[in-house]
Amino acid sequence: MRGLSRHERRWDSDTVAGRTFSGVSSPETEEYVEVTLDFKDDDTIILRRVEPVGALDIESDPRSGFHTPASMSRSPTMRRNASTRILQFSQELKAEAVSKVKQFSQRFSWGHGKAFSSSQNAGASSGFDSALAARAIRRQRAELDRTKSGAQKALRGLRFISKRKGVDGWTQVETNFEKLAKDGFLLRADFGQCIGMKDSKEFALELFDALSRRRRLKTDKISKDELYECWSQISDESFDSRLQIFFDMVDKNEDGRIGEEEVKEIIELSASANKLARLKEQAEEYAALIMEELDPEGLGYIELWQLETLLLQKDTYLNYSQALGYTSQALSRNLAELARPGRIQKWKTNAGYFLEENWKRMWMFVVWIGVMVGLFAWKWIQYKNKAAFQVMGYCLLFAKGGAETLKLNMAIILFPVCRNTITWLRSTRLSKIFPFDDNINFHKSIAAAIVVGIILHAGDHLACDFPRLLNSSPEAYNMYLAADFGSPKPTYSEIMSQLEPLIGVLMVILMAISMTLATSWFRRSQLPKPFNKLTGFNSFWYSHHLFIIVYALLIVHGQYLYLDHVWYQKTTWMYIAIPMTLYAGERFLRFFRSGFYGVRLIKVALYPGKVLTLQMSKPPHFHYKSGQYMFVQCPAVSPFEWHPFSITSSPGDDYLSVHIRQLGDWTNELRRVFEKVCEAPAPASGKSGLLRADESTSKTLPKLFVDGPYGAPAQDYRKYDVLLLAGQGIGATPFISILKDLLNNLFKAEEQKPGHHGRTDQKPLRTTNAYFYWVTREQGSFDWFKGVMNEVAELDDKGVIELHNYLTSVYEEGDARSTLITMVQALNHAKNGIDIVSGTKVRTHFARPKWRQIFSRLRSKHPNATVGVFYCGAAVLATEIKQLCFEFNQKPDSTRFEFHKEHF
Repeated sequence: MRGLSRHERRWDSDTVAGRTFSGVSSPETEEYVEVTLDFKDDDTIILRRVEPVGALDIESDPRSGFHTPASMSRSPTMRRNASTRILQFSQELKAEAVSKVKQFSQRFSWGHGKAFSSSQNAGASSGFDSALAARAIRRQRAELDRTKSGAQKALRGLRFISKRKGVDGWTQVETNFEKLAKDGFLLRADFGQCIGMKDSKEFALELFDALSRRRRLKTDKISKDELYECWSQISDESFDSRLQIFFDMVDKNEDGRIGEEEVKEIIELSASANKLARLKEQAEEYAALIMEELDPEGLGYIELWQLETLLLQKDTYLNYSQALGYTSQALSRNLAELARPGRIQKWKTNAGYFLEENWKRMWMFVVWIGVMVGLFAWKWIQYKNKAAFQVMGYCLLFAKGGAETLKLNMAIILFPVCRNTITWLRSTRLSKIFPFDDNINFHKSIAAAIVVGIILHAGDHLACDFPRLLNSSPEAYNMYLAADFGSPKPTYSEIMSQLEPLIGVLMVILMAISMTLATSWFRRSQLPKPFNKLTGFNSFWYSHHLFIIVYALLIVHGQYLYLDHVWYQKTTWMYIAIPMTLYAGERFLRFFRSGFYGVRLIKVALYPGKVLTLQMSKPPHFHYKSGQYMFVQCPAVSPFEWHPFSITSSPGDDYLSVHIRQLGDWTNELRRVFEKVCEAPAPASGKSGLLRADESTSKTLPKLFVDGPYGAPAQDYRKYDVLLLAGQGIGATPFISILKDLLNNLFKAEEQKPGHHGRTDQKPLRTTNAYFYWVTREQGSFDWFKGVMNEVAELDDKGVIELHNYLTSVYEEGDARSTLITMVQALNHAKNGIDIVSGTKVRTHFARPKWRQIFSRLRSKHPNATVGVFYCGAAVLATEIKQLCFEFNQKPDSTRFEFHKEHF
């Protein structure tokens, strides 16, 4: 039987020696006792609860915020004639509780900051004794509830050091000590950097102070041996040890209890370590919440065992966000697949993944390269039979073969940027065999082929053809080239001064400028002034329009050829006529449509994280699908530039909205323009302190034009049974519209059921479930879509849409720096239904999602389903998710994952 809790190390001297409980004969022990036992299948018995019948009922106390969760509910208590052993044991427990009341009454003769004296009335003393008795009984029950499994689960929590596999932590700390130590001692200010808490300096300082208090030291520096002792304590695998250290950090006066002000301080410290400014501002409110939960008796302080109870029950409070549970069949199936594949099997799997992922691209590239090889071979054979070959040799063949591929590529490079055409083609059956989502990548590939063609054509002419012509004998020149280049034989400067080579060199210069400024390095780099004008989107946008001049020169260049004199042999215009007509038609369509789609701004808001939200009127004929995007132009910023943004409003809304992240020169200027017209709302309006503007604003809002909509992968979400939507940062925008549209369609589906009046001719929605995972680094990002999150959480009463927020700036769940935040998060959501981090009804997870687990759970919950996986964000995560889609598609079941990534 357990005596005092093992956590009461400070009060070892206060224990009552020689106590025996079996012989107690006080009136209290003569009451009936309720005993709750669990009888297991393996014939073991677990004692779940022992308490006097007449004791204060903690569960039914209206002041108590401590709710016994459903997952820990006891079996119904049945009174029966117990054996002598059980009765004796229950009497011992009751006597221990009474003894603790007396012990604590002697040790702590005050309550909530006011001393009790003999002159106080008996009623106050009786109330205090009752509170102590109630807490003692609750403590006894908490100790009985702490099962081995619960303690084992808690081992994942309160980690001060995140150990990495294969890394010796102390070796690294020792190395850091040698670098940071002065005269053989490590200063308190460098403690955090030394143990790996460089980004949590304040937290590390409090940890240093707590460890010093435990050793009764008052110093601002420690030796290497003392550092090792500290390291041994904070890296201890014992949960009880870590819990005691954490408690000591809060309990600065070392009295074995912590009050509301101390709880507030540790909340502020944790919020600061995790860069949660708003949580820090509300620390007082959340400290009161913890005290209300852990101190229902109103004694004004909490002890170590209460903190432990809250930590062990954290997962129970978070049940509101638990989802995608395993079935035993699915778990068995997953365990059966843990065998590692052999090298050959792994190679076959990787090859299969590559083919499945790239077959559309592969056949297109094969056809494209095959056509180029065919054209090159055709010109090679054709010019090998010409007289000029006798002088210019194979240089001429390479030059003319390269020229023919150049004509082809200068023609087809326009197709991938005909966005209206591609948007229309996406809705046809051609989308099953053509990778329309890769149009920009194909555009870049063709540009690379054009560079190769320029090198072959222009390089051979300038460095090989013409020098061979000049070095030829007069007899050979007059026999083979005089008819084409004239007589007498020209010099190199005379050849280069003619129209065809001049135009060719000018085209090469213009294309070199355009392609160089279009590279990612120039678009993302920041050069010093005045060279900064060469970088960013502006340089890309304007330099790319040099191709208008290039195409005009290309037509002229194709009409002045040295070796071809018949009109039908001058084929340049034949290659580019249709593509140029199509592209010109697209530009004219955009020009006239954008003028027709002048919109009226309804609302503007500037959010944290440098995000601008624009809500505008919806043009009468602007029809779009969720997941599509449109171009936006603001004449106040630039009268020529158009930029693409995902539409975040739903097709059913009577307005258009976009969320614009400040990332480049154009978006920076756009935000500056709108900052001038936005203003903070009046205090009495009840709105947040964000800068806003609307139609009632006295200042005139800038003019906007929109063009679109244009197709995107996410618009095909209706083709799938289940959706997995993953967005990073501002990459969540294409999926916000899908969530709203899906919710609207669910309501329509309910209205169309038998018994409801309304239209029933609409195609039923195939999608049954959607899972949205949003990963961001800034707490303020959750403000961007707070309204949508709350709307989905409130209206989706059937749980069709599941939302998950992930904040990567917070240390992962289980880290001591985020443990208290997790506790407060769980309590506040259980009580108020609001997540303290996002400010919505959606729980925020810490660190990064475990995508393999997510895929495994989706597969277990939705067998035989086709899952559409849509991603928008950094390319690194796209590779990981794409690989998981293929990997899970190889498993022996019929759940299929189809990956799509947004491209702009």
